[in-house]
Amino acid sequence: MFFGLGSDGTVGANKNTIKIIGSQEGRFAQAYFVYDSRKAGAQTVSHLRFGPQPIDTPYLVQSANFIACHQWDFLEKADVLGLAANGATLLLNSPFEADEVWDHLPCHIQEVIVERKLTVYSVNAYRVARETGMGKRINTIMQTCFFELSGVMETELAIAQIKQAIEKTYSKKGADIVAKNHAAVDAALSQLKQVSPKPACDGKKITIHLIPDHAPEFVRKVTGEMLAGRGDALPVSSLPVDGTYPTGTSHWEKRSIARRIPEWLDNHCIQCGNCAFVCPHAAIRAKFCHVDDLVGAPRGLRSSAMTARGFPEMRYVLQVYADDCTDCGLCIDACPVRVETTGEEPERALKWVEKADVLERERENLDWFEKLEWNDRSQVDFSNVRGTQYLQPLFEFSSACAGCGETPYLKTISQLFGDRMMVANATGCSSIYGGNLPTTPWTKNADGRGPAWSNSLFEDNAEFGLGFRLTADHHRRQAVLLLKKLVDELGTERIDALCSGAQHTESQISTQRKRVVELKDKLGGIAGADARALLSLADHLVRRSIWIVGGDGWAYDIGSSGVDHVLASGLDVNILVMDTEVYSNTGGQMSKSTPVGAVAKFAAGGKTMAKKDVAQQAIAYGNVYVARVAMGANPQQTLHALREAEAYPGPSLIIAYSHCIAHGINMEEGLQQQKRAVDCGHWPLIRYNPVIREAGGIPFTLDSLRPSLSLAEYRQHEGRFRSLERQHPEEAARLLEIAEKSVRQRWALYEEMATRNAADFHPDARRE
Repeated sequence: MFFGLGSDGTVGANKNTIKIIGSQEGRFAQAYFVYDSRKAGAQTVSHLRFGPQPIDTPYLVQSANFIACHQWDFLEKADVLGLAANGATLLLNSPFEADEVWDHLPCHIQEVIVERKLTVYSVNAYRVARETGMGKRINTIMQTCFFELSGVMETELAIAQIKQAIEKTYSKKGADIVAKNHAAVDAALSQLKQVSPKPACDGKKITIHLIPDHAPEFVRKVTGEMLAGRGDALPVSSLPVDGTYPTGTSHWEKRSIARRIPEWLDNHCIQCGNCAFVCPHAAIRAKFCHVDDLVGAPRGLRSSAMTARGFPEMRYVLQVYADDCTDCGLCIDACPVRVETTGEEPERALKWVEKADVLERERENLDWFEKLEWNDRSQVDFSNVRGTQYLQPLFEFSSACAGCGETPYLKTISQLFGDRMMVANATGCSSIYGGNLPTTPWTKNADGRGPAWSNSLFEDNAEFGLGFRLTADHHRRQAVLLLKKLVDELGTERIDALCSGAQHTESQISTQRKRVVELKDKLGGIAGADARALLSLADHLVRRSIWIVGGDGWAYDIGSSGVDHVLASGLDVNILVMDTEVYSNTGGQMSKSTPVGAVAKFAAGGKTMAKKDVAQQAIAYGNVYVARVAMGANPQQTLHALREAEAYPGPSLIIAYSHCIAHGINMEEGLQQQKRAVDCGHWPLIRYNPVIREAGGIPFTLDSLRPSLSLAEYRQHEGRFRSLERQHPEEAARLLEIAEKSVRQRWALYEEMATRNAADFHPDARRE
């Protein structure tokens, strides 16, 4: 049995392992793989069987002679040795030296090792991976150690077979990837050491509890059991009969999958908020508080004087959620600070530290940080990135890939509009990390308000979200009718304010909420069915923020007719397309958003058709707000577009560049690649606002500068383009020329649109 982490390569390596073993004469093999559908960071368990006789066992391994734990933290979180046979071999990926391993093992693990006479080996696979340029990929390292210890075949033969499998699997990604994997295989055994057991420590044998005792009952009794891998044992009666699950459950799932976490250097920080803005998992947050609020705080909790004027006694506090960080590095990359030191590189306001060295300190700091109240939204100017860091994320700790390009956009809209937001989500990555069992990152604030989220299919999600708008409007109309019926009891002035009060800005919405609270208090003293009915509908007098979200596979392809239908409706809905330019969730298939020359499934020779311009199609309606954004290129433009779109009283479409692991990039440089996409003209930043057109101004704004980077330079950083260049250089050159011509043509069109008169955008003018 092999316990791995989703995306660390364990499952892929074990598939190769079982093929290698099964291909030997006189060997029979079988493998089962247990993992959920979340994108990354979840536990995977590989069950391998092999032997000289045919295997007919349609069930998982019940007694394991070999167990490998590829993540040290699993020893505390999973019953890793529950099925270990007497005399079995245990292989640990350990951050400690072999002579230190025993003292760091949990007591219940030590007890099983001694009781069942297990033989223990350790290897610091992450060190090997780092030194050989493999990053976080430890699969081939652990695979090599397995063949060395298992004795299933000669180690030299096994290594040769592993290297053949590496060449077959990774040759399309380039010779450098193959070479790094080969180097990792060669270096693996030099780090493999046996661990000498000692008497077990005095700690009692424990039952694995992943959820703290103060968590809600449902989370403890249902969610916790699923997280512990015991979901199959839950009775049907424990599940919600209507399929409605509580939100905010990812808050309790402390995966603790990072090896490094960022540490805040308060003396360097300029409090810009960029790090919190781009964090894909909401694992770095900021608050400001009065200096008195920090009396008695842990010694390790850092703070600094507020740099904003008018806050002389206020302190700025930045906190990393160590158990929720995924070690993606986007926060450090986004930090604009450069302080010259004696080191090779200038220091930023964040630096990498080993999580194990600071974990307990940061957990103590976090307990205090979470007791600090979130800042009053009325005191925060969140028209800029600096201000948004003080807004509570209502989308947090998702199971998306480390460094995901999609989730920062969702987190941001949850901060801006989450307490009155309804989300219709198209099946795809955003449904897997957004609402798949056992946890969901959509959460609520201290007032119990947060996004209401539901998933629908590719082909009808836009219509599904339109139903949200129609329903919300119907509820509001019903509430208004009931208000007018109760005019004698409530008074004309109150009713007029509730029905006609503006709700465009945050202050106006806050005022409307106060009116609704007063209305509810008043209704409590009024008898009759109308008062009771209005009490149940009163909250619908606060304007709902309807968001329809999904990827390019949905918006450009399978659900495109629905998207078009909704945009043509004229109703107040917001469509957010997180454009990864490929079907990310189902394996990297080509979509209509895939650019010319990119290699994807169903486009193995490079896509030959141009990328569909959904923005132009939407602008053609004349009454749709349209924006194309890229957080890594211009975070302020992204924020501005999101707020403009939500405030616009009609349909809006935001197309957000979302870098993806399917692009074949180093995800730590995802924001840099977003900027390259904009700088080369592949992804022009635009906004089209019908409100400006109606006022007689130029409604189209081109927010990025003329291309200053070649398209070829942008593409050199992505495997989806490089692979075609290696295999078919002439075809790659031909498609690059086509793509460059398309970029020039589109840029020329956009420059022309940015100087047109408002009348040129009117549909009647176009028809003439």
